Amino acid sequence: MINFMIWIIVGAVIGWVASLIMKTNSRQGLIADIVVGIVGAFLAGIFLSPLFNVGTINEGDFSLPALLVSLGGAVILLAISKLFRNVAGFLVIVVVVALIFIYFNCWVMESDSVFCASVRLLPFLQ
Repeated sequence: MINFMIWIIVGAVIGWVASLIMKTNSRQGLIADIVVGIVGAFLAGIFLSPLFNVGTINEGDFSLPALLVSLGGAVILLAISKLFRNVAGFLVIVVVVALIFIYFNCWVMESDSVFCASVRLLPFLQ
């Protein structure tokens, strides 16, 4: 129970610092800071942890490198949310998510679907 409370508090601090960095602090409150900190740490666990070989606060690691990686994920989350404010940013996010889905589905999981086979045959991916 105490680890859960520390996780919430650290998530709030990380979300608050990320909102100061991205200059969105005036638009969000405590709950949004907590959500940004925790979801940002989740994103950092997916994208940044393998790059830096460091855990995040979601894994119960409260060391300085883990806090910095979690902060990086929160900053990335706020940058993505800024892109959602206009139509062009939304389209960029949709394309990036589709490319990530295709990458993980067709290469990492090595799917044998017709779609993945046709994607693998594209000349610029050879």
